[in-house]
Amino acid sequence: MHEKSLNIQLSVFGNSHSSIAETYNNMGNVYDNQGNYDEAISMYEKSLKIDLETFNDSHPNIAKTYNNIGNVYSHQGKYYKAESMYEKSLQKQLSALGENHPAIADTYNNKGYVFYAQGKYDDSIAMYEKSLKIDRKALGDNHPSIAITYNNIGEVYNHQGKYDDAVSMFNKSLQIQSSALDNNHPDIADTYNNLGLVYDHQGKYNDAVSMFEKSLKIQLAVLGNNHPSIANTYKNIGNVYRKQGRYNNAASMFKKSLEIQLLALGKNHPSIADTYNSMGNVYNRQGKYDDAICIYEESLKIKLSVFDENHPSLANTYNNLGNAYSQQNKYSNAISMYEKSLKIKLAALGDNHPSVADTQNNIGNVYNHQGKYDDAISMYEQSLKIKKSALGDNHPSIANTYRNMGIVCHHQGKYDDAISMYQKSLKIKLSTFGDNHPEVANLYNDMGNVYNHQGKYNDSISMYEKALKIKLSALGDDHLNIAETHHSIGIVNANQGKYDDAVLSYERAVTILVDAKLQNHPNLATIYYHIAFCYYKQNRHDDSAAMRQRSNDIRQSLQQVRTINQVLTNDINQSIGQQISTTSDYHSDNDDDNSFNQQSHNQALKEKQYFNAYMQALQQGSCKNKVIRAMFTGPQYVGKSSIMRVFTQQQLIKFQDSTQIVHQSDKIAHLKAYKIKDCTTENLFQICDNNVYRIVQQTYENEINIGQISKLIQALIEEHSSINDQYAIPVPQSATANQHAAATTLTSSSSGTPTIPSTDDEIFPQHVRDFFQHYYPSWLNTTADDNQYAKIWDFGGHSIHHVTHQPFLSSNSIYILVFNINQGIHNQVVTKDGHLLNTTYLQSMQEWLTSIIGNNTNQNEIIAHIDNDQVKFSLPIVVLVASHGDNITNTQQGIDKFNKFERELRSKMPHYNSNIYSSGIIFNCNPEDNSDDTLDKRRQRSIRLYKIIKSFAQSLLFICPPIPIRWYIIATILHTPIDSDKSVVVSSFIHQIRATRVNKIMTMKEIASLIKDLGLYESDDDLIYMLSYLHDLGEIIFCRQDNEYGIIVTDVDWLLRIFRAIIQLHNCPSGSLQVKSLYEKIRQTGCMSTKYIDEVLALNNFDSNTKKSIITLMESYDILSKIESHNNQDENYYFVPYLLRPDVKPLDLSQYYVSESLYIGYDHNDIPYIPDRVYYCLLSSCLKEWNNTEVELYYQCAKYYLKQDRHYIIIKKDASHIALKYCYKLTDEDQIAQFDIDRVKNSIFHKRPHELIKTKLSSIVDDKLPKFKGASCQYY
Repeated sequence: MHEKSLNIQLSVFGNSHSSIAETYNNMGNVYDNQGNYDEAISMYEKSLKIDLETFNDSHPNIAKTYNNIGNVYSHQGKYYKAESMYEKSLQKQLSALGENHPAIADTYNNKGYVFYAQGKYDDSIAMYEKSLKIDRKALGDNHPSIAITYNNIGEVYNHQGKYDDAVSMFNKSLQIQSSALDNNHPDIADTYNNLGLVYDHQGKYNDAVSMFEKSLKIQLAVLGNNHPSIANTYKNIGNVYRKQGRYNNAASMFKKSLEIQLLALGKNHPSIADTYNSMGNVYNRQGKYDDAICIYEESLKIKLSVFDENHPSLANTYNNLGNAYSQQNKYSNAISMYEKSLKIKLAALGDNHPSVADTQNNIGNVYNHQGKYDDAISMYEQSLKIKKSALGDNHPSIANTYRNMGIVCHHQGKYDDAISMYQKSLKIKLSTFGDNHPEVANLYNDMGNVYNHQGKYNDSISMYEKALKIKLSALGDDHLNIAETHHSIGIVNANQGKYDDAVLSYERAVTILVDAKLQNHPNLATIYYHIAFCYYKQNRHDDSAAMRQRSNDIRQSLQQVRTINQVLTNDINQSIGQQISTTSDYHSDNDDDNSFNQQSHNQALKEKQYFNAYMQALQQGSCKNKVIRAMFTGPQYVGKSSIMRVFTQQQLIKFQDSTQIVHQSDKIAHLKAYKIKDCTTENLFQICDNNVYRIVQQTYENEINIGQISKLIQALIEEHSSINDQYAIPVPQSATANQHAAATTLTSSSSGTPTIPSTDDEIFPQHVRDFFQHYYPSWLNTTADDNQYAKIWDFGGHSIHHVTHQPFLSSNSIYILVFNINQGIHNQVVTKDGHLLNTTYLQSMQEWLTSIIGNNTNQNEIIAHIDNDQVKFSLPIVVLVASHGDNITNTQQGIDKFNKFERELRSKMPHYNSNIYSSGIIFNCNPEDNSDDTLDKRRQRSIRLYKIIKSFAQSLLFICPPIPIRWYIIATILHTPIDSDKSVVVSSFIHQIRATRVNKIMTMKEIASLIKDLGLYESDDDLIYMLSYLHDLGEIIFCRQDNEYGIIVTDVDWLLRIFRAIIQLHNCPSGSLQVKSLYEKIRQTGCMSTKYIDEVLALNNFDSNTKKSIITLMESYDILSKIESHNNQDENYYFVPYLLRPDVKPLDLSQYYVSESLYIGYDHNDIPYIPDRVYYCLLSSCLKEWNNTEVELYYQCAKYYLKQDRHYIIIKKDASHIALKYCYKLTDEDQIAQFDIDRVKNSIFHKRPHELIKTKLSSIVDDKLPKFKGASCQYY
């Protein structure tokens, strides 16, 4: 219409008439509204030229055109140019109209908006107040223009976080509009919209939607169904739904908005780009990061076609792209996007705009994810400086930065600093939002995370429950943030060992995600992984494997979608297959050169293909566990070591030394076929490497033909089509949606040759390449290895070693329990030289069985196939084997003796019957008997034992769960070859890591830092899972404490040497004269001085941290119990009652009055025996309770003096009970004696020490023997 009018006017008035200038002005307004800014400027400049020629320099029309040009520059984000135009307009208006004309108020309003957009909020308010002053004087207090200015001031307050002030301004505006305008006026709708935005920021989502719906009702009545303002309101409602987690509702709103915008504005309008951005935010929140990136890039495409490259709106889209890449852990891509955003903002907004601070904040977040904590803090501090300058000290955005700084402090282990930062953030948000806002809940959640890592589990749960209460109130019970908090509560419960409670919380989180139709959300994969970990700790290995598979399925599904997107957006003709054909077209005049070049090319190509296969396997590859431990256990002097040597085909030793604590054999038995590699060492390091080789080889050989890919592509297109049909949203497909992602999945070339897409070598750190080079040469010559292996261990049987065995036991092992066929079960244990010990074979067997089985939480049963029978067993499995078969005269005698020992053992320990397998195997280990018949029998019995171990190993669930190859690589790094592993060859790269980063004893935090640096880290739970697995294999000792500072020993033999040096056999102490003297004192008193420990450890030149870690480890396993020092002694002591000599002076009570025994303990059918470890823990606990360092120790007995009560308590071990007696010294005076009796009785009646002991015993049994947790402890 304007063009028709223009043509008529040009024909009537010519080119320079003021009416033509007015038409150009009107056309400029249209182009401006359409977002066609260059055309708008062109029209306004034509208008300006005519007016300058027609009127004097101060004419109002000229001021109006400058104002309009300023509006276009403002819309383009060219705020400095806009400000210049408004200033020109203002000067001409002041000259022509005076200071109080309403047109001048409008210009002040426009200047106010420019300052607002630049983040100059105080300047903006000043302009709006000038406008307000003029309008009120010229128009009165109730004119609609006054309402508009109140609205503008309200918007500034909203961005300043002054929400109450903003609401006050909007209500003033609404009051004027309601009296001055019709109830359905569009300006009233705008004010409702503005109120909705404030409520949105305050987290009052229902109130926000209510305001938007009021606005929408007016707009639909006045503007019709297809006005752009209506589209904007739909978009605002959609954004609220997104924050509420109502993603389908959000999508419906965005669809309505998009339909209107496409109809009213055309497909390239900036408002459509903004709607795409909103849709991308939904995808991002749903974990559909590739879809989010795709739609963000479509938004970017529109904006680049409309704006120049420095428009602030472009910066926002780059920022959103950076967020999506950061969520995908594509940090280099994220930084690139954020830097583009920052560059635009600095150019368009200056270096002190809050939006600049926001992008600096996001860059800091990436540095935090990368572990570049100092860089992150630096970014946050720059951001904070800008925000404080622009927004004051109490803006929610400042609270966000404090929160981010707290997260970095948390990651650095600076927990108190983290809490301090969170509290600063919380103070601001409570004052701004009140105590029921989701962002307040998020801070409580963050504080709960810190307390969790500090081991302050009650405080952690308290914070999470506060967060949950707020979220349920503000967001409803199906929001994703609710799932996050349930997940966090589950993690704390898991850390406390409350695995049932943990699983319950995890399942609540799963329900929310699944109900939200987010079955493939990355967080769901993580939760399934955590559930798997709980099941693993409960030894529910089938359930654990199923959950791990669910987790892996989601991750592989996400990877597959990325792969399909890449196939969609890349030209398949660029595949490696075509590269081969292109290269083969090259001809050389020299055939030898040509052959050589082709061979070199093929070799390079093959290496590249293997590298890509390795990268894919590293992300997804896994295989079943192949190794289990077989542990030889039993009383001392029964011949365990000799049987182990026979079983592993080693020569018997005539005077075999007793095993001290544990011997980690260098022998690994093949369970596929009985052989021990011709008596040579089978190295676990090589087994791990073979597993890596096999998975990568399978990945390399895997073929996916182009037809399969086409089907996958078509399925994806159809899936997107169905989604689009459902919501009628034309989701754009961007050709660059995944161009930054490295290809790591198998495809097929156009030539039909199976290939792996090339990978951009530049994006992989050198250590990734070094790992690959460690493995690559062996792949070319490796053969399939489907063997299963049993790693052989031999445990020392001496009673003083019982408490030291705990670090080396594992519920996922097979135990071979050895007894002497020539000794009755009630006989005292006989030494090699014929001396009798104070313990019987029954007591020793009870000690072993209770330690092995009681320590296990596993309630699972297995079906083993032995001798063509299917037999049900409980875990762990204990195989009964006999020694000293050389003294058996005939076969039947051996059978009878074996069966008798077994029957008596089962009758004494009926609770363990389902764990024990009676093999009937009797070994002759006499080193002087090497006749052909004896050697043949040894071989037959070894084969029989091998078959039993194999049958159980193949039935154990520990073998079944898939093990990620990352774990095998980490095992290779941490593996310390034992002395006989001379054939082990490792790369210099592995050697360098071991030399510089791997210590004998490390904290969990150090291990996490190492594997993060090597790119092998997935999550804290994955790390714990992996360390537990390596502990079960016997590769490391993993002592998990109450927080992340668990202790890991990477060299088991090293730890054993330390234990053997500190805890020596009584008959062969070693060391200097001073060490021997100090050790003799320990044997007499049961107390170990730090001086003795220092003397022993000094020989190894340990630093103070290593010493501290060793002692902490020993305390964690109750090997040492620190005694609080009285009398200000410089030297500390440790309580070690198990080292007391068995022949120490007997307990003499002849001068005491002694009560009858009170027995505290368990029913024989529940716990038939209390092991030494539990008894000694009870003694230590009582020592600490009564703060009594003058305890007198005797063999299996302790006498405590309660000084205030003037009497003694005697605690003695007696099978499945603890015997308790009270006593006091006798006196000749009857009156005094009666007084003593009354005092003792009164003390016992009121203080009830027997109840204290009963409670302590029950607690210790629950902790140390989890198999029997909850068993009833009673008096007898």
